[in-house]
Amino acid sequence: MIMSPKANWKNILRFIIYLLFGLMFIHAGLNKFFNYVPVPEDIPEETMKDFAAMVEISWLMPLLATVEILGGILFIIPRTRALGALVLLPVMAGILLSHIIVEPSGLIIALVLAAILLWAMYENRAKYAALF
Repeated sequence: MIMSPKANWKNILRFIIYLLFGLMFIHAGLNKFFNYVPVPEDIPEETMKDFAAMVEISWLMPLLATVEILGGILFIIPRTRALGALVLLPVMAGILLSHIIVEPSGLIIALVLAAILLWAMYENRAKYAALF
C-alpha cells in the first residue's frame, strides 16, 4: 500500500506526539525512583502537604513510578498503545484533579496531556469494544 506524503506526515507527527507523551511519563516515573530533578522552592504549601502524605504511604510512590514507566513504555509502542492508555488513565485523572483542586498553574499542560491520552484512546476504541 502506497501512502500519500500528507498521510505519511500525519503518521509521523502522531508518532512523535505519542513518543513525547510516553517519554514524559517514563521520565516522571524514573524521577520518583532516582530523584534527579530538583524540587522547585515555590511549590504551594497545600501541594507539599499532599506530596508528604503520599510519601508517608511507603508503597505508593514506587507503585506510581512503576505504573508511569510501564504505561509510558506501552504507550510508545503502537501495538500496545491501547493498553498503555488504560494503564495511564488513572494516573492522568490524578494529575488533572491535582491541578484543578490544589495547583491550577499547571492545568494547561495537564489538559493537553489528557487530550493526547483521550485522543489515543479514541483512535483505539475498537480495541476497547470487548470491555464494554
